[in-house]
Amino acid sequence: MTALTDDTEGAIPIAAVTADGFSAWAETLPAAQRRWLESTKYEAKPGRTALVPDETGRLALIVHGVDRAEPVWALAALPADLPPGLYRLGFDPEKLFGPHGASQLALGWALGAYRYDRYRRSERAPASLAWPATADRKTVTALADGIALARDLINTPTEEMGPQHLAEAATALAGRHEAEIDVTVGDALLERNYPMIHAVGRASSRAPRLIDLRWGDPAAPRLTLVGKGVCFDSGGLDLKPASAMKLMKKDMGGSATVLGLAHAIMASGLKLRLRVLVPAVENAVSGSAFRPLDVFRTRKGLTVEIGNTDAEGRLVLCDALAEASSESPALLIDMATLTGAARTALGPDLPALFANNDAAAIALVAAGQEEADPLWRMPLWKPYRKLLDSKVADINNASDSPFAGAITAALYLQEFVEPEIPWIHIDTFAWNPTARPGRPEGGEALALRALYRMLRQRFG
Repeated sequence: MTALTDDTEGAIPIAAVTADGFSAWAETLPAAQRRWLESTKYEAKPGRTALVPDETGRLALIVHGVDRAEPVWALAALPADLPPGLYRLGFDPEKLFGPHGASQLALGWALGAYRYDRYRRSERAPASLAWPATADRKTVTALADGIALARDLINTPTEEMGPQHLAEAATALAGRHEAEIDVTVGDALLERNYPMIHAVGRASSRAPRLIDLRWGDPAAPRLTLVGKGVCFDSGGLDLKPASAMKLMKKDMGGSATVLGLAHAIMASGLKLRLRVLVPAVENAVSGSAFRPLDVFRTRKGLTVEIGNTDAEGRLVLCDALAEASSESPALLIDMATLTGAARTALGPDLPALFANNDAAAIALVAAGQEEADPLWRMPLWKPYRKLLDSKVADINNASDSPFAGAITAALYLQEFVEPEIPWIHIDTFAWNPTARPGRPEGGEALALRALYRMLRQRFG
């Protein structure tokens, strides 16, 4: 990561100040610098920055207002806002932000330096920060690289991020960490009994596939991650309007996030047996597209009536979840850009969390609060299961009711998870609609940091 460096020579110090501590801190400055701040009427509000010169007029000090509540974002605006060059922390991060302050500030700096520049070069390089002495470099680097991977995958247009490209990205990741990988393509999905993945993806000229990555000691506790890999969702024959279709390159955001999380897990060497399952498809329109009221038999054996071809994500996930359940992992997590209902309820920043295990849900919510990477738990409300009843099959993939869309989607998925397996389902937006420090507009690995913290606490 070029934004974080071992270099220190000539680094300009950054002073992080709070509104309540600014006056006392300013008294410690040389008189000329104090007068400079007074003359520019600097106020130590979060996000306010002052560039302070020395007596020769050269830049000597950065003063930046911060909020103690979210250290990861405290300095995240500076890589883009400061003049290109080398900077260092001129304060004690642990004293201001707690025991993990240095690592959180370093991670925020790295995320603030992220740019998606595949098609257009950045106008300027981000400012660099000398590694804080007490930062956990291994964890910071693993998370920063994992989040950058997820963002890059989501931001890439579908023309260059179809099912085969997603499989290539997973294969490259496996090679990087000496993991095993198997990719089942096209009609081989039927031979291996993944009928729903095949049905959803068969209309595209780019064949559907199931990506299956494994890593770690086979004797270690098993963690399985499942990510929705719908590389583009036209809605199928129940075609989306243009406004709803425009952002559908991000409909593989669940798979991108679990791949980014997988990188962080492998790079930091968590003691577990990791498996990642990604059903990668394009939900297209052609003569071979699946149709409303078709009925399919899933990998689990349950029959599904197609109430809506635009509810395709749960269809590809149900085969992957059934396979994941066959190994009875210690924890099963799926991530998906699944429903507009979750966004209506919680907006773009709060992924909806569903879980059949209270301890796992509580731990993840707590980790999200600690990491400023929040989730909101929603109920698996059993009485709504009847909304998915079918007159001709075991279950319908979509409810005719306008209510509880995120809940009924989660209840559908629950049908394919064995009840004794601790399971978490995350319905994410995977996108920043507006830019904020450290979070540029575009693809986002929402909940990745929260998940990593929970997993590290659980598996070490």
